[in-house]
Amino acid sequence: MARMVTGQLGAEGPYWDGLAKGRLVLPRCNGCGKWHWPAVWRCGDCGSWDHEWVEQPLAGTIFAWTRTHHRFAGTEGLALPYVTALVLLDAVPIRLNGLIEGSEEHLGIGAPVTGRTTFTQFGKDEIPSIRWMLA
Repeated sequence: MARMVTGQLGAEGPYWDGLAKGRLVLPRCNGCGKWHWPAVWRCGDCGSWDHEWVEQPLAGTIFAWTRTHHRFAGTEGLALPYVTALVLLDAVPIRLNGLIEGSEEHLGIGAPVTGRTTFTQFGKDEIPSIRWMLA
């Protein structure tokens, strides 16, 4: 039986909990307005400890991508080959990883994508994750 992984501790906990609930939330410093990813406890620009988690749309453009043909530990639940993309979000200057699903006909750097949250089997656990589809 798979164990669902949520409720993570650490600065990025709200991100994982948001994905588990079908939402993308990212941290913005309330002191200077800078977006942070990976999440931090304290802003390196202004020193503020006060961050707000703001919901963002799952839309962006492919910054980089790779197709994986070989099995890695924990990826037994993924059909080979699979494509992983690093996506630059449209709304904020943050890049996020996720799997590409659906047609790969127009796959390439700069291609627009939309995303959805889901759970992905990783070893014996299910982890909240993002799946990107070419727009």
